[in-house]
Amino acid sequence: MEPIARRNVSSGAKWEAAVGYSRLVQAGRHVYVTGTTAWLPGGGHVGDGDAGAQARQAIGNIARALAEVGGDLRDVVRTRMFVVDIRRDWEAVGRAHAEAFGAVRPATTMVEVSRLIEDWMLVEIEAAAVLGAR
Repeated sequence: MEPIARRNVSSGAKWEAAVGYSRLVQAGRHVYVTGTTAWLPGGGHVGDGDAGAQARQAIGNIARALAEVGGDLRDVVRTRMFVVDIRRDWEAVGRAHAEAFGAVRPATTMVEVSRLIEDWMLVEIEAAAVLGAR
């Protein structure tokens, strides 16, 4: 079997080295974007108390990661959304997801988790893509 080229892309997040993961891993045409939150590229975050704003920023961060390997949101085939209060926030997070993926319609899951790594985080989103699956 011929080896598939693998590429790891870092976001520079402090947790990557400590935990041992990459923002994005590309294996051939397959791309996996790790759980992504509302961090701003220059530092800080958006959406204190606003899960919809956090979801939009997280999806924007996913789009930036995909662009680094020549992809975009149209290539996404799977998302997972982790929400700390699904009863309160599912509609706002769902609207943000629909704004970005309404035409793409990836397979998706939204689940409630007890908490995320920082207290301000209300949502974390991960994505899988296949480059050229537009």
